[in-house]
Amino acid sequence: MLEDLTTAASPAPWPAAYPQGYAVVDVETTGLARDDRIISAAVYRLDARGEVEDHWYTMVNPERDPGPVWIHGLTTEVLEGAPLFRDIAEEFADRLADRVLVAHNAVFDWSMIAREYARAEREAPVRQRLCTIALSKELGLPLPNHKLESLAAHFGVVQQRAHHALDDARVLAEAFRPSLRAAARDGIRLPLLECRPLKEWSESPAAPRIGRQSGGYSSGGQSSGGYPSGSWRPSRKRPACPYPNPGRYEAGKPLKQGMRVAFSGDTSVDRELLEDRAVEAGLHVATSLSRLTSLLVTNDPDSHTSKAVKAKQFGTPVIDEAAFGQLLRDVAPASEK
Repeated sequence: MLEDLTTAASPAPWPAAYPQGYAVVDVETTGLARDDRIISAAVYRLDARGEVEDHWYTMVNPERDPGPVWIHGLTTEVLEGAPLFRDIAEEFADRLADRVLVAHNAVFDWSMIAREYARAEREAPVRQRLCTIALSKELGLPLPNHKLESLAAHFGVVQQRAHHALDDARVLAEAFRPSLRAAARDGIRLPLLECRPLKEWSESPAAPRIGRQSGGYSSGGQSSGGYPSGSWRPSRKRPACPYPNPGRYEAGKPLKQGMRVAFSGDTSVDRELLEDRAVEAGLHVATSLSRLTSLLVTNDPDSHTSKAVKAKQFGTPVIDEAAFGQLLRDVAPASEK
């Protein structure tokens, strides 16, 4: 039985600002990149205090290679008979409507969902999300790491089928309920982030189609799905920044074209859209952090991500997403040589 963290004798008043309902979501995908697709989705709907109302699950035909079958177990043959995303989009939306989306590493699940709806020329009815990793940090839970299995073990939740969307969503819903009650008891502000749906989508013509893979990836140089072994996520290439690096960002001054900007952690705006805006402004988006990095953008500067740790070591300036968005409005031109 899960621990009830409320006090029966003198319960603390439930925070009035807390959401009225939650949609605990898990999606399994063909990979982790921009052009990857959802292959299964599950939603547990919870009421304002985290009690389960109902649940829903579906497989989805991704119309392409199913990716790491050895992780999710969904082969081409299984998925060929599943509905397309556009066929389940309305029912999925009904499950999400008027609720906060809750997920473990929520930026990933939300990004995949937003992209699928954009492909279907629709808009996901989600305005806020809550990441259970961020919530566990707010609660100060003594977890050895931020894996779902560690959060589940902390609350005594038994996981039956890891990487199966329905069971992962169930596990998360059962772990979220005591987390929510602990936050309410202690008056903790929930780490809610805004969700901004994508308005348009341009598909990469290089995405492999379903049917090109029959059950797994080879151990040799090339997979049967068309991706090199050990790297089943297609990379997104950007043109080189045409401006020289002017050095580090200085507080109170504008950004300058050519500055190297790195991002870390969850963002309200889809990460790739944020990166696109930076590139359009003439900035260099860096995938790693070094002594040459001008600025780190993160909403969680106290996290222990490699970029946040290196930023502290190197003395790299750190600002949050909102401040970065303001600075993007007026980027200074590169110095003329």
